[in-house]
Amino acid sequence: MNVMRKLAAALGLALLMANGAVAETVAPRDAVENVGFTVTVEGVVSQVSISRKGTVYINFGGWYPNHVFQGVIFNDDARNFSNVRDLEGQTVTIRGRIKMYNGKPEIIVDSPSQIQVR
Repeated sequence: MNVMRKLAAALGLALLMANGAVAETVAPRDAVENVGFTVTVEGVVSQVSISRKGTVYINFGGWYPNHVFQGVIFNDDARNFSNVRDLEGQTVTIRGRIKMYNGKPEIIVDSPSQIQVR
């Protein structure tokens, strides 16, 4: 039984290390190649917009609808972020799991710790 525990621990460690290898920094234009993975996307913010419902969109690589990647802060979480409009024009990293929405890669941002200004 001890051998099985060691084997399970080794497998778990190998999976963590493999996930760490994927957790890299990518350019906004390369985010689409990393859908499903947790990565850090780094680039200059082209546009910050806020919808009527209070959802914040942080666009990279162009203005909506021509952007190549976006960070999304839903209105319930937006109150935890101050001065998001100040991100426009700044080099910023956003960390999280990339998913596709309406043909564009995005990261849902629910914690200020996911965003860093460089």
